[in-house]
Amino acid sequence: MPPNEQPKNPLHGITLQTLLQDLVDRHGFEQLGQQIPIRCFTHDPSLRSSLKFLRKTPWARAKVEALYLKDQRELQKKRDRNQARAARRARASNEGDPS
Repeated sequence: MPPNEQPKNPLHGITLQTLLQDLVDRHGFEQLGQQIPIRCFTHDPSLRSSLKFLRKTPWARAKVEALYLKDQRELQKKRDRNQARAARRARASNEGDPS
């Protein structure tokens, strides 16, 4: 397998910057600092300083990546539930439609 192919890696193609920006947009640094108590999130946080720290600190990066993956799974579950609800509503409205 060529070195660029990682079919089983869910983070393949997602940069650390994109991943972190997504988490910050969704949760904010305060909540990130509560979930992963590291200084780059709790003391004068910024995207730039956090990226610098996470690139140098594999254990912290692993925690952030794990949180991102958990977040993505939860979002997918919500999307799936919403699609199922919409499908049930569409069926119910079609069953009540005499045409």
